[in-house]
Amino acid sequence: MSVAGRLRRKRFALFESLLRAVPTPLRILDVGGTQSFWEVMAFTAGERVEVTILNTTRPAVSLPHFTGVAGDARALQFADQSFDVVFSNSVIEHVGSYEDQRRMAGEVRRVGTRYFLQTPNRYFPIEPHFLFPYYQFLPVVARVWLLQHFSLGWRGRTPDAQKARASVDSVHLLSKRELVGLFPEASLFEERVMGLTKSFVVYAGWPR
Repeated sequence: MSVAGRLRRKRFALFESLLRAVPTPLRILDVGGTQSFWEVMAFTAGERVEVTILNTTRPAVSLPHFTGVAGDARALQFADQSFDVVFSNSVIEHVGSYEDQRRMAGEVRRVGTRYFLQTPNRYFPIEPHFLFPYYQFLPVVARVWLLQHFSLGWRGRTPDAQKARASVDSVHLLSKRELVGLFPEASLFEERVMGLTKSFVVYAGWPR
């Protein structure tokens, strides 16, 4: 299993440990997720747990007690406190500018009684989407040029300049200070690799 996979499982184990203290029935909103993520994590919703998965296009779902809906993380279509838990994994870095991220953070806090959100650390040496050392700190023109000429990480080589620029602009990594600014009341967990923080988890509202 990859380092990212091991961290993902460890992170989900933390989430499940928190979840066990929450009484059912339980409504979970996954902002930006997929059914396959929950399947890989071997999560079984059970009769008293409902999971709603929201993405920019309606995600396909087939598991019992799972529902897929389309929506915008920055303007969720749900009433205040309509979910017991809001979960989000590696999404907030994709919603746009810091102001867009602030809007998503506000929506997560508005619709959920509690939340659990993860995002990569901007200052980890290897950029997690393009898997290139310090890629996030290069000038935009350099990042676009590299993507036009090389396959980087999960992104295939993108010769078209506009498409390459859109791919580069689709990721806005957060620093620890910026993330804490978005979720000031949250507990913070740092996922480390070789002593360096690879990503952050913020969570709040859980029973102690």
